[in-house]
Amino acid sequence: MLRILLVEDDENLANGISYALTQEGWATTLAGSVSYALELLESGDFDLALLDVMLPDGNGFELCKKIRERSEMPIIFLTARDEEVNIVMGLESGADDYVTKPFRLRELISRIKANARRIQKHSVEEGNSLKSGPVELDTSKLRAYRSGKEVILTPTEFKILRALMENEGIVLGRDRLLQKVWDVDGEFIDDNTLSVHIRKLREKVEEDPSRPKLIETLRGLGYRWNGEK
Repeated sequence: MLRILLVEDDENLANGISYALTQEGWATTLAGSVSYALELLESGDFDLALLDVMLPDGNGFELCKKIRERSEMPIIFLTARDEEVNIVMGLESGADDYVTKPFRLRELISRIKANARRIQKHSVEEGNSLKSGPVELDTSKLRAYRSGKEVILTPTEFKILRALMENEGIVLGRDRLLQKVWDVDGEFIDDNTLSVHIRKLREKVEEDPSRPKLIETLRGLGYRWNGEK
């Protein structure tokens, strides 16, 4: 059973979301403030968090940072304004995804399921193989395959691709992606270099690199792996 922490100060909205999540068979715990959410995190064990941006005693961005200090659980923001700055701030604070209010409950549930798949991938090891769509990685031998044929990747390209595939369906902000592929013994990867690596990766794994479907760019936000497309 998926255990979800919902931090939302709008009682009616929180109750509606909680009811919908319960219908999916998920256990949902409500918190209407940052302080109460932190208390629950100290005493409870959660698999995923849904955070509102504006809260009575603080904001979701700071709460997200505190959660990220102690847990790698998926975090989804419920933001009331479809403004790029709020979305970027949420992702930079450590969130994995966002849903803009007003949203359809089916959309929220779909996002939760996409993020929950990451939990399952990490908790259930399938040997040393990671497969998504036409691409498969052998993580022990650092080899990549597309439709059964080996694709030659550099170590950095392999790490970027692995990070994207392990977070399938989730937006990885550029800063967070850079952190995931940082190698203290290797080359320094800056923002411009990342763009070059993404372009080269597309040339190797996309059917049509000029119209990428696997590695999606969300302008101003980051990248997302869509293995099911």
